[in-house]
Amino acid sequence: MPRFNTSSAFPLRKAALVTLILTGWLGGAQAQTIYPIDRADILEGSKFDFKVEFPDAPKPDAVKVTINGASVESVLGKAGTFIESEEGQKHSALWAREVSLAPGRYVVEAVQGDAKKTVVWNVFPASGPRKAKNVILFIGDGMSIAHRTAARILSKGWREGKYDSELAIDDMPNMALISTSGNDTIVTDSANSASAYTTGHKSCVNALGVYCAKNALSLDHPKVETIGELVKRKTKMALGVVTNTEIEDATPASMVAHTRRRSDFNEIVKMFLEVKPDVMMGGGSPNFLPKTTPGSKRSDDLDAIAKFREAGYTIATTKTEMNAAAAAGASKLLGLYNTGNIDGAFDLRLAKKGSVSKFPDQPDVTEQTRAALKILSANPDGFFLMVESGRIDKYSHSLDWERAVFDTIMLDNAVKVAKDFAADRNDTLIIVVPDHTHAVSLIGTYDDNRPGQLLRDKLGVYDKSLPPNYGPLDADGFPTDVNTSRRLAVVFGTYPDTCDTGKPFMDGERVPSVAGADPKTFVANEKDCTAPGAARKAGNLPFEANTGVHSADDGLLTAMGPNAEKFRGRKDNTFVFRVMAEALSLGGK
Repeated sequence: MPRFNTSSAFPLRKAALVTLILTGWLGGAQAQTIYPIDRADILEGSKFDFKVEFPDAPKPDAVKVTINGASVESVLGKAGTFIESEEGQKHSALWAREVSLAPGRYVVEAVQGDAKKTVVWNVFPASGPRKAKNVILFIGDGMSIAHRTAARILSKGWREGKYDSELAIDDMPNMALISTSGNDTIVTDSANSASAYTTGHKSCVNALGVYCAKNALSLDHPKVETIGELVKRKTKMALGVVTNTEIEDATPASMVAHTRRRSDFNEIVKMFLEVKPDVMMGGGSPNFLPKTTPGSKRSDDLDAIAKFREAGYTIATTKTEMNAAAAAGASKLLGLYNTGNIDGAFDLRLAKKGSVSKFPDQPDVTEQTRAALKILSANPDGFFLMVESGRIDKYSHSLDWERAVFDTIMLDNAVKVAKDFAADRNDTLIIVVPDHTHAVSLIGTYDDNRPGQLLRDKLGVYDKSLPPNYGPLDADGFPTDVNTSRRLAVVFGTYPDTCDTGKPFMDGERVPSVAGADPKTFVANEKDCTAPGAARKAGNLPFEANTGVHSADDGLLTAMGPNAEKFRGRKDNTFVFRVMAEALSLGGK
């Protein structure tokens, strides 16, 4: 499992390295820290790094660590490595890297002087009969209840209090609320939250596949194995990662990455090279190009595209090339369709803004999903596919709800493709879930025919919230005109100083605020403020914020297929990993 190669990790600057045959181990008063953390649920046989940090840099004979009352070595099968004053910091550390455990309850106790720290781990079994041949995990980044509701109104229609039909993401038999907080904060980010799905472990903001320890370098933190690595290490299944963001961005990277800093794009590309998913599709090509190539964002000479080509991958840079590769029976595909994020459905279909003119042949998430399924399903041992509609989140940050909802409809169409694939078989687990939510709500409709000049005059609530009159739907369920006289009123609960216009932004993605006289302070974008009737809003975020932020609201998960019946009530985001691991029987050695 290449990502757990730690030969070059964990610099020992000014540290004394002592190998201990541990009879009992570490600990430390109020500041002792043990990784994995308390109440961690760990997949049997999965790899993880065990670490204990002791304050005040004690020597090894001043600490003791036990697991279920026994030595670390006897339980983990490895002697720990003790580092005094790790990295020259005021703590010492015990490491046992790349270990695994059999199912059971484990009590870890670290003692340092009079101080004792205890954590409890639950190692769960997942080595029974395999229930699913395939798993498809759809992540609507930032997708909240209002996104789903607005998508249903726009795409399916509404008459006399009932919807004309169901979204594919709603018409699924199993449902649960998913809580998304990290172990450090109530409100999480996409790295930490997606990593919970792909590893089953909690972590902190900006982290992927690691616990956040005191290590100075982003790649040196305690690692936990990802589901992408598990699939490649333990099975002969195919692996796919599909997104409309940069492929190195948080959610797709969570399938393979181990870093404290999600912005380590160049390192994340190397991690993709080590794991080698059979299908990889998204944007972000500059980080795959050697630094000598114009437009490259790398700081080294790695030509990742050439490396993938040497490994047997077909390279696609357009939708046409993608479809040709799938039709020709390609078994491995790297698709990089934009230097940045792939444009969303609103711009691809209606506004033609963003980078559409520069990249006129970009595939959307639905088309990528169709091609990925064609390639991956050729594997007789099944596949694991993660599909992200990532710009739901990005457009929600810019308070551009129409673009976010168009990408929700696009995700729904992709789920429909997956459901059609699974329709005649009972071997595919399909999960649809946000990684986190936004504070967004649908509160009524704006009606230009209502009297008054101000935007609030145009807002109809309760009995005045008449249905919108968007233009007719195209063949894929997208309205062909959203700049109509009566529109949904979708509002955000977090915002910088800004001005609402109540109308879609046909000239490009919304820019809610701009830098003020102090470049670290953001003010309302006056271009919006001059629109007829625009409502000026004093922000409720810190002055240095220029977009909306995430919320801690639970997300809604829907699912179908083998093991989907486990989803009911409220669950933690780490539970999603457990259901998938059990369905694929990824436990054991």
